[in-house]
Amino acid sequence: MGARPFASSADVEEKEQTLEVLADGVYALTAEGDPNVGAVEGEDFLVCFEALATPVAAGEWLAKLREYTDKPIRYLVLSHYHAVRVLGASAFDAEVIVAHDNTRVLIAERGEQDWASEYGRMPRLFKEPASIPGLTWPTLTFDDTATIHLGGDRGVVELRHLGRGHTEGDIVAWLPHQRILFAGDLVEAQAALYTGDAFHRDWSSSTLDRVAALDAETLVGGRGAVVRGRDAVAAAVGQTRHFLQVLLAEVGAVQARGGTLREAFVACHAALVDRYGGWPIFEHCLPFDVSRVWDELAGIERPEIWTAERDRDVWNQLHS
Repeated sequence: MGARPFASSADVEEKEQTLEVLADGVYALTAEGDPNVGAVEGEDFLVCFEALATPVAAGEWLAKLREYTDKPIRYLVLSHYHAVRVLGASAFDAEVIVAHDNTRVLIAERGEQDWASEYGRMPRLFKEPASIPGLTWPTLTFDDTATIHLGGDRGVVELRHLGRGHTEGDIVAWLPHQRILFAGDLVEAQAALYTGDAFHRDWSSSTLDRVAALDAETLVGGRGAVVRGRDAVAAAVGQTRHFLQVLLAEVGAVQARGGTLREAFVACHAALVDRYGGWPIFEHCLPFDVSRVWDELAGIERPEIWTAERDRDVWNQLHS
């Protein structure tokens, strides 16, 4: 595999952003494998989904959204705690910032470390980092479900915690009237998975089973293109499940024979690269993915906190 630039530090090329209208008043912004964001119009307000890494980056998305609607933002929904999803929140001036109960706990426990970690791994996403006023704190949290009534005949946004997955606090935004799912990083569409804070066994089984059971007709994953059609949505869920299952199988086999973490990384890379190696952030994510799977199968229940220093140590160990 040879020496590689650390994580996504060498990824300096701007990605083309595409704003798509998925249904009346439902919007998604994708960007060639960069984090996706979305918005839903209520009768006289907006619900936004995800916040990007800085207020400046978020402001660029909001400028595009304002070409379609000038309604005030009442709710900003955060699918989980990772810095590239939340630190741009101040740009939205939302009345309410919504997240899962566990996301609030994770921000308090590891938000500062995650900020430094993700900035080191993906510096291009942090446009004008000095614009970040500090950690983003939710003002409303919930355990299982929360419902936002959009008013008129627009239906509802159902926020659901479907189980542990990408983190222990992931939520999705489900629009049953339009059958559109904003899945956060629980599902990726032709983009590699980051699983460094994941619960792989839950995610690959019961959590994805609940995602599939929604029977969405349109899906916006954490990264990658918007997925349209039931068969394509099922394929995206299946791709995500397969990636996780391969990680579990390969790492488990190396552990069972008394091998090393580096041997597990080499085995996972060989098993995944032909199918996923050309997808965004594959090489970036895999060392951290394998490290977490190794810990999980060794009995470490909750992910160890990633710090900028630990990031470099794991990267260097697996690429030595």
